[in-house]
Amino acid sequence: MALGFVGIDPNTGGGGSPTVWVEDEAEEIIVQSWTADDALRERIAGTEWVPGHTLGIPAHESVIRIPERMVPILKEAIDRVERARLRRAVEECSADRSSFGDA
Repeated sequence: MALGFVGIDPNTGGGGSPTVWVEDEAEEIIVQSWTADDALRERIAGTEWVPGHTLGIPAHESVIRIPERMVPILKEAIDRVERARLRRAVEECSADRSSFGDA
C-alpha cells in the first residue's frame, strides 16, 4: 500500500502535525490530526445523527479535528482519489476491450 503525501498543516511547527495522504490503489484518504477532546467525543457519541443508527463511536473508529486551513489540502486529496478512480475505470475498460478482441 503506497501512500502519496498530499500536504501538512501549513502552520506546523515541526512536531506532530495534521497530515494528509492518499492511497491510490484503495482510493482512500488517510488523515493524521488532533484527537478530539472528551467533550466533543461525548457530544458526537450521544447524538443520533442518522435515525435508527447505533449511537456511540465504535472502538475501531476515531474522531479527529482538522483545521480550516487544511481544506485546500483535503480538496487536493479528494481530487487525487477521484483521478485514481477514473484512471482505474479507463484501464479496466481498455482491458475489457482488449480481451474482447482476442476472443
